[in-house]
Amino acid sequence: MGPIPTQRETASRAPDVLESAGLRTVVRATLPGSPLAAGNARRLVRAALGEWDRAAEPDAVTERLADDALLVVSELVTNAVVHAGTDVELVCRLMDAQGESAGLLVEVSDHHPSRAVRDDGAERPYGIPEYGRGLRLVSSLSTAWGISYRTGAKTVWALLPLHAALDAEGGIETYAGDSALGRGLSPAEILGPELSAFAEPGRGLPDREWRGRGALSFLAEASDLLAGQLDEDLVAALTGQLIVPRLADWCAVWLEDEATGWRGPSAPVAAGPRLARVWHGSENRIEELRRALEKDPPRLPESVRSRAVPVPWPGEALGPRGATGAALAYRLIAGGRPLGTLVIGRAGLLRFPDEITGLVEDLSRRVALAIGAARQYARQATISRVLQRGLLPGAVAEIPGVSSALVYEPCDMGGPSGDFYDIFPAGHGRWCFALGDVQGKGPEAAVVIGLARPWLRLLAREGYDVPDVLDRLNQLLLDDATEASDAAARALVAAGTPMPVADEGPHARFLSLLYGELVPFDGGVRCTLASAGHPLPLLLGPDGDVRAVAQPQTLLGVVEDETYTCETFDLRSGDTLLCVTDGVTERRCGSRQFDDGDGLAAALAGCAGMNAELVAERIRTLVHEFGGNPPEDDLALLVLQAE
Repeated sequence: MGPIPTQRETASRAPDVLESAGLRTVVRATLPGSPLAAGNARRLVRAALGEWDRAAEPDAVTERLADDALLVVSELVTNAVVHAGTDVELVCRLMDAQGESAGLLVEVSDHHPSRAVRDDGAERPYGIPEYGRGLRLVSSLSTAWGISYRTGAKTVWALLPLHAALDAEGGIETYAGDSALGRGLSPAEILGPELSAFAEPGRGLPDREWRGRGALSFLAEASDLLAGQLDEDLVAALTGQLIVPRLADWCAVWLEDEATGWRGPSAPVAAGPRLARVWHGSENRIEELRRALEKDPPRLPESVRSRAVPVPWPGEALGPRGATGAALAYRLIAGGRPLGTLVIGRAGLLRFPDEITGLVEDLSRRVALAIGAARQYARQATISRVLQRGLLPGAVAEIPGVSSALVYEPCDMGGPSGDFYDIFPAGHGRWCFALGDVQGKGPEAAVVIGLARPWLRLLAREGYDVPDVLDRLNQLLLDDATEASDAAARALVAAGTPMPVADEGPHARFLSLLYGELVPFDGGVRCTLASAGHPLPLLLGPDGDVRAVAQPQTLLGVVEDETYTCETFDLRSGDTLLCVTDGVTERRCGSRQFDDGDGLAAALAGCAGMNAELVAERIRTLVHEFGGNPPEDDLALLVLQAE
């Protein structure tokens, strides 16, 4: 193969002109065309570069190549998402390390523009539009690049050199030291290289190399690091680690706490700022600096948005050597709401360089977005916890002559579970129990549980037997789904939206339920139960024999006028009844499930002689140990044992 074609020669040709070069490693991925695509692409490429760095000969993957690759990938994927909005295909190829074709080939493809580029500058709640910085950046970092069009696809590709010296104006030939990918550094240390490594001699300011390449990489990686945090105090702590000592000697973050109360129907009443984090390059100065900042916090005009505002230097707190310096404050605003203030300071300066001022302004916007997202998550988690408490009993009833044990483990701790349970007295010497699993999770599951559990109690206490309770609950779910669908249809008609073809959807109310009634008598407990689309309950005898004690029947909320039946049997001393949801029976390990080959019955047989608590814990442990990863579904199991 001859020399790599120039940009002009390849601008209208497909990148497969490079296919014949010696390929060493290839990574491919298809990413949804969403704002998360660029961050996911960076993580994928960073992981691949780390693997290639460990597998290749020394210096094959330099830190310079890693930085340039992440910048180019971020640029090309961002452009594809913004301009096309389609799924994005990413391919990275590490080429043979000899000759002009050596390098890292990056290809990003989309399926042609499907929307116009918006550049209205409007701030969106907890999200800002991030547009590409132009292909000039790609051109400056690559030895060759081009754009090609095929039927239904557009590809932009760039070839990055494996070994490249910076321009003479930059004054640095390679990054010092071994690759950061293999040094075991913390994320903050990798994201923000020390300013001294890029300082212009005698000035203490970042050089063009850091401003043009390192700063962009810093912001891209900092966005990923901050976006994954769900606690606002952790966001504040990470902000300090990112800024100090790379951009400033010290920094502080104030957060506006939200208190209970309302200004009419608008926003929560702010309880005032609290100093959430203080960070200094010298740890022995942190507490004194904190006291000084708490005594005299920055006061910014309401008109100030995200731009930097000079604030007084806390000279007394920083001692004689730090008595003078420059300090700047930034308002942290997301979704139009002030969330806090960021203050940075550097000793020995009359004013911060414009490059640092602008970089921290960009960083402050990302910090504000991360704080806003963390608060939104915290509010949702609080609502979910309150909702979950209302959907489950505060305590299970104690049944005479029966010991019980319960395991309840929601898979998603941030939202309502699809599983529920209940044990309650039904009057006239009867106790009832239920173990249910709703189709779906979150608000839709909460709606069904909010209907089912109170109606179970009401119908049981009205004296209805087990089959009649299921018959009526089935009709209730069907009626509710019909009403919800009719309301949705009226809303669609009013909005002029076409009606969906299928009836089943978010308004379907499907419920699998195991429901039973216990009546103690001398020498045991009489149990009557029915299973509606639920894993069948298992009865363990004192001799270790295990058998199913119900017949499979249809899910609730599916078939109109369904008639349910029940089974009745006696629990004698030492008999154990095990009831589980499908999170237990369908627990996966590769292609196998926990209940394959009567796996649950075999596990229960091994619990002979154990009390109810030990049986529940033994089954829970076996379910967790069945797969290498944590369970992906809610787990609920109920053990009832005759004493």
